Amino acid sequence: MAGFLFLTLTFAPFLAPCVSVIAAVALARRAYKRPPGSGWHLPSATTCALVAVMAGAAAFGAYAWGLMSGFYILDPDQLCASRGLQGDHIVTRETLPVSAQCVTSEGVGSELVPGWVNPVIFIGLTLFVLALATGSLAGVRRRLSVG
Repeated sequence: MAGFLFLTLTFAPFLAPCVSVIAAVALARRAYKRPPGSGWHLPSATTCALVAVMAGAAAFGAYAWGLMSGFYILDPDQLCASRGLQGDHIVTRETLPVSAQCVTSEGVGSELVPGWVNPVIFIGLTLFVLALATGSLAGVRRRLSVG
């Protein structure tokens, strides 16, 4: 199971953009097929599901990128030295917000996770939840109008 999790985290930064692009193309096709001048209305459950897939893939891909930024098989000194940091180091990690730091014996830390990772995670999760909630409302509205 641990091997599967490691492979998922390893390939997620590369697969997540593909999933996001496929969902974006599907959304664009839906928008193109919509009749012009039809006005604003609550999006359908399918549209919300596509937005949720796109946002979830972006958030998971960024999360995996952040986790793998501070990953190194060898010892912490070699990880920090590979980033151009000199001296003895301890690597500290946080899961959310994603953080991996090389901390020197003097207490000075250097962040290894890129600055864009955490905003993409939180914005993606927010859009994911909003899309699911809107999709649920669209499904309820459709059931009420049919029944």
